[in-house]
Amino acid sequence: QVHVAESGGGLVHPGGSLKLSCVVSGTDFSLTSVGWHRQAPGKQRELVALLTAANNMNYAESVKGRFTVSRDNAQNLVNLQMNSLQPEDTAIYYCLIIDRGQLYWGLGTQVTVSS
Repeated sequence: QVHVAESGGGLVHPGGSLKLSCVVSGTDFSLTSVGWHRQAPGKQRELVALLTAANNMNYAESVKGRFTVSRDNAQNLVNLQMNSLQPEDTAIYYCLIIDRGQLYWGLGTQVTVSS
């Protein structure tokens, strides 16, 4: 059974940084695509960043140049480094694993950007 767990959310001032992490178990992690989505209050869940097993990356336009997704296959870990955070980045951030066509989500971690 695939298990996905995020950590690292919190409150940060505008212009600040946060690093989210996601640990995955129950799958051959190196063969999966991994990524992050987010959902702000009253809005639909949206893609933030996606990283395939072949290390192809895809970012939402709104986070390009500020966010970086990375993976550590030895530790089954997905990271999202978020810099220059703005209030509009406030959302619940969800880790996503795509394993042989199946999607697995974590429970999410809250990121709040506020002065």
